[in-house]
Amino acid sequence: MAMSGTYVAEVPLKGSAKNHYKRWRSENHLFPDAVGHHIQGVTVNEGDWDSYGAIKSWNYTCDGKQEVYKEKREFDDDKMAVTFRGLEGHVMEQLKVHDVIFQFIPKTEHGCVCKVTMMWEKRYEDSPEPINYMKFAKSLAADMDDHILKNQNKV
Repeated sequence: MAMSGTYVAEVPLKGSAKNHYKRWRSENHLFPDAVGHHIQGVTVNEGDWDSYGAIKSWNYTCDGKQEVYKEKREFDDDKMAVTFRGLEGHVMEQLKVHDVIFQFIPKTEHGCVCKVTMMWEKRYEDSPEPINYMKFAKSLAADMDDHILKNQNKV
């Protein structure tokens, strides 16, 4: 089994890249209402909701288990990409590196693709590869689309 790797997947979305990027970049406080079956809470530990380098803690459910993830936020407005750099939490017990990038790429006037890239390095040789966390990230991006569309159509 590999000690490190990168997973990449594209998730087609009906909402606009601009609206998705805005939600992921600076509106994380809305996640529990939008995708509460995935995210139960988000807390800012350092910085603000939309500040570069902000540190946030997430309470979420992955594979039916409640977990916590503390991350440092980075973003690239030109590429419409948000990076979560894992600092602490359940996933970090098994991994030394857990970085997830959500990049929103316009495809049509109202549709886009979310390119999800997960870079990881295991802490221990016998740790499982984090494919369940990649599935979680893809599902989170896909499920947020309904909420984005609902709000996009109000405008």
